[in-house]
Amino acid sequence: MNRRNFLLASAGTLSAMDLFSAIDKNFALQLEKQLNKLENMSLNSSAENEDFWGWIRESYTTSPNLINLNNAGVCPQPKIVQDAHLRNYQLCNEGPSYYMWRILDQGREALRAKLADLAGVLPEEIAINRNSTEGLNSIIFGLNLKEGDEVVLSKFDYPNMKNAWLQREKRDKIKLVWIDIPQPTEDDATIVKLYENAITSRTKIVHITHLINWTGNIVPSKAIADMAHKKGCEVIVDGAQSFAHFDFKIEDTGADYFATSLHKWLCAPFGSGLMYIKKEKIKNVWALLSSSEPDSGDIKKFESLGTRSFAAEMAIGTAIDFHNIIGGKRKEARLRYLKDSWATRAAKLPKAILSTSLKPQYSCGIANIGFEGWQAQQIEGRLFDKHKIHTVSIIHEKVNGIRITPNVYTNQQEIETLVKGLSEISKMDGPPAK
Repeated sequence: MNRRNFLLASAGTLSAMDLFSAIDKNFALQLEKQLNKLENMSLNSSAENEDFWGWIRESYTTSPNLINLNNAGVCPQPKIVQDAHLRNYQLCNEGPSYYMWRILDQGREALRAKLADLAGVLPEEIAINRNSTEGLNSIIFGLNLKEGDEVVLSKFDYPNMKNAWLQREKRDKIKLVWIDIPQPTEDDATIVKLYENAITSRTKIVHITHLINWTGNIVPSKAIADMAHKKGCEVIVDGAQSFAHFDFKIEDTGADYFATSLHKWLCAPFGSGLMYIKKEKIKNVWALLSSSEPDSGDIKKFESLGTRSFAAEMAIGTAIDFHNIIGGKRKEARLRYLKDSWATRAAKLPKAILSTSLKPQYSCGIANIGFEGWQAQQIEGRLFDKHKIHTVSIIHEKVNGIRITPNVYTNQQEIETLVKGLSEISKMDGPPAK
């Protein structure tokens, strides 16, 4: 396969297996063998098949000296994605302006179509950018809002989005109405009512975080959106932690506007993202950066970023192929299985405080646990010092614990080490004195 064909193939013009064969023939052969083993397995059985997931683990280059359970921050890429990225990058360095703009850039529309298919929307509704913050800030700062207009949002929304809204409040004198979602909440009607009670005749936007970063709880976005639409509001959905984590399409969220980071659960190159705007609403959002037609109905007006990493962008297609070959539903089942494997046991430990629902409709791979008498940083430090388990401490509102996020390369042995470490903490009178 020549270079140009390889580059365009990575954006989506060849089958996944053909593309993988072009990058690494042995990988493709082994992948086919592994998938054949799962052909007649149920989702639950495949989620527990350590042979298959052990092979998936070997497809990554993660450190054997660290148990990485902070995948909600940013996920590593499979080696096949790294190889596609590096091959593109090295080619660009042979003649940057030629290979970046005349070769790699030609793959963007094929990639856009591939992303749209994964998201279940039209290609002309998708903008390719760098992360959730860029996508959601483009929407937040681009909407036509005036003094006195109201926005409903949650105290558990992500800081970058809250700060964007606070800036609009300060600059444009809109009104922000904050709600507090109990963690965990396991009743759709209760959560919908919280948002509904905050809506007034002046409410223009309801901002929803699909999966709460701090705790891993899934919010019933579609039910909230349906209620908000009936009251004449538009809906923004932050899908940073949900997209490619559990199986859904953007329309399932009820979003008019949506953004995500592809370097999270899709395991695409760092600094890659997606923004969706419903087709008829694109014209109502001003481009955040320079554009010759900042108020047009063309989604591409949001892609005027100047020079960016074309090599990373084109490798997104390989990440989609890797995700699709595992299967979105199978991946979701595995992530939930890993979460349940540790969380169901840890929740029964003395002094344990689990801030995450264990019901499948309200959580998937992420959960947050704390212990009475311990600060989150102390738990994080103890697990790392004693077991080299990397997590992240969360102290937000009433949540005081560590967020634990395995990924498809996490094995059962690592989960057992985690349970052992948490059990040790539960038996201690408190954190050791320094």
